[in-house]
Amino acid sequence: MEIVKITATGGQVIEAEWLLRAEIVHRQLRPQLPADYAKRMAEIFATGVEMWVAADGAKVAGIAVFRCIENTHAGRKLYVDDLVTDETQRSKGVGKLLLDGLTQEARRGGCQSLELDSGTQRTDAHRFYFREHMAIRVFGFTKPLVSS
Repeated sequence: MEIVKITATGGQVIEAEWLLRAEIVHRQLRPQLPADYAKRMAEIFATGVEMWVAADGAKVAGIAVFRCIENTHAGRKLYVDDLVTDETQRSKGVGKLLLDGLTQEARRGGCQSLELDSGTQRTDAHRFYFREHMAIRVFGFTKPLVSS
């Protein structure tokens, strides 16, 4: 298994064919992503976000979407927007491969921490995060600003 890095330079997505392959796996976590997935991801990449694909041959086994940010309480951190393993590939080391790579990336980037949010209903994911020595440190609160 290898990691393929997807980014954007000058509005052009690098590794665009992998982005198209990643969509089905990404939608397992984020079904609400718009129909024009590639366009939306290009917009997100333009803000400094990167995506990694865990590739098993030509197949996408998992993805990670992340960015380095700084704030007052955590300093510099690698924030993982999305970490998802294809439902047919879970418990086969894909998530660990991505998380280990993200940890190395965070260290290379001078980050003090690696952080992510996980929905309260995702108990299988939580067991994985605990096994990987992650801890719940905060409660996240959300106030929707648009009506559905």
